[in-house]
Amino acid sequence: MTVKIYIPRDAAAIALGAEKVAAAMAEAIAVRGLDAMIVRNGSRGMHWLEPLVEVETAEGRVAYGPVKARDVASLLDAGFTSGGAHPLCLGKTEELPFLRNQTRLTFARCGVIDPLSLDDYRAHGGLRGLKKAVSLAPAAIVAEVTESGLRGRGGAGFPTGIKWKTVLETQGSQKYIVCNADEGDSGTFADRMIMEGDPFVLIEGMAIAGIATGATKGYVYTRSEYPHAIAAVSAAIEVARAAGVLGSSVLGSAHAFDMEVRTGAGAYVCGEETSLLNSLEGKRGLVRAKPPLPAHKGLFDRPTVINNVISLASVPVILDKGAAYYRDFGMGRSRGTIPIQIAGNVKHAGLYETAFGLTLGEIVDEIGGGTASGRPVKAVQVGGPLGAYFPRALFDTPFDYEAFAAKDGLIGHAGIVVFDDTADMLKQARFAMEFCAIESCGKCTPCRIGSTRGVEVADKIAAGIEPEKNRELLADLCNTMKFGSLCALGGFTPYPVVSAMTHFPEDFSPAPVAEAAE
Repeated sequence: MTVKIYIPRDAAAIALGAEKVAAAMAEAIAVRGLDAMIVRNGSRGMHWLEPLVEVETAEGRVAYGPVKARDVASLLDAGFTSGGAHPLCLGKTEELPFLRNQTRLTFARCGVIDPLSLDDYRAHGGLRGLKKAVSLAPAAIVAEVTESGLRGRGGAGFPTGIKWKTVLETQGSQKYIVCNADEGDSGTFADRMIMEGDPFVLIEGMAIAGIATGATKGYVYTRSEYPHAIAAVSAAIEVARAAGVLGSSVLGSAHAFDMEVRTGAGAYVCGEETSLLNSLEGKRGLVRAKPPLPAHKGLFDRPTVINNVISLASVPVILDKGAAYYRDFGMGRSRGTIPIQIAGNVKHAGLYETAFGLTLGEIVDEIGGGTASGRPVKAVQVGGPLGAYFPRALFDTPFDYEAFAAKDGLIGHAGIVVFDDTADMLKQARFAMEFCAIESCGKCTPCRIGSTRGVEVADKIAAGIEPEKNRELLADLCNTMKFGSLCALGGFTPYPVVSAMTHFPEDFSPAPVAEAAE
């Protein structure tokens, strides 16, 4: 019986040497004449163990990692193909604590299947949601998504069902589904992982959205920095089209839906939905004034659903298992699961999918294992470069949209970046302003000019120039940007700045310069 060996083709694993491991394994299999085949899967999300190599045994898959090319010979000598003992052996993959304690709904197949095998996808529950969708009336699909409580996973947390209902009820000769895969937040990689590790779930989710709203064309808008994701999704679309999952008759039904990938140049502001639409139309990525809403006049002035990758990839399981099943997970108005991306100065960096409700402290200390440096955690930024910095005093905050908003924070795309006690929060605040200045589309004054002035004021504070006066000026500037900016780039930049000033005031009070010796 041919032994299956799984080596990730995920970008994070490749960055850590997965291609060299795969080449060394293929060569060793050939030289030794082994009855084995290599499957290039996605990542399981345990980045400190990448490249994580797995072998399928009679007792289940056994994991080894992190594996380097030079380890291949010793692995095979130790009976790796049958799950033999080796210093890199981690045991059964599914029993690893980091994986065992997760609730994987959206990422159930990621790292498990061959990403480009539709048969593998079907064998692990794929297409069941789409099969159900083609048998339902569009309004019934929208009702199911609405009742599930699914909210936008891209950052805003807007109820997905309301968007879909608006597009369904809006008249238009052509409607579109646009997937916002322009994942630009620091410390986020969930979109990339799902596109590389399970692209068919995104295709299925977009097709369901199309059937639900009457849209027949979809676009995945992603960034040029994601070549592996672009290749994986593009290849999966071809496979799906050839199999009748996409095209003029979705799964043999009367519904038509097709899609393609479009690549942006990597402008952060194109993560904002109207700026993304302009870019998709071939225009400069400038934010549009709203109204009209994209649901009424979006891409090419047609009714358009714009959802994040994870929002769309969560839809198939909702259609398959029902709204009540999905809604049972979570807390308050935050229903279902959320793929938390743990990064920065942390021991166990990776992706952890779980129901809403874990506290920030549980995520950082227990799941993340504290800092990689071994020093105390000083701050955690949640929600990307525009997210607030939370001190340990707020680590009892549950991971929930409303709970974070109540503490002047935001979950955003659920990226968490950990900092130890050597971090200078004044420098972090300056970085937020500098980031905004560089990435601003320039359309509105508070964002374009305010961020530049913010950098200057932060520099004055660092230089000890009228620190008290400039701290007040920085706070006032943040208030202007928050309420005067046209979109979230300028409107949310104050979050990291104000939170740094509020929770770490000592970093905004430069030590007095020692007097020169007489």
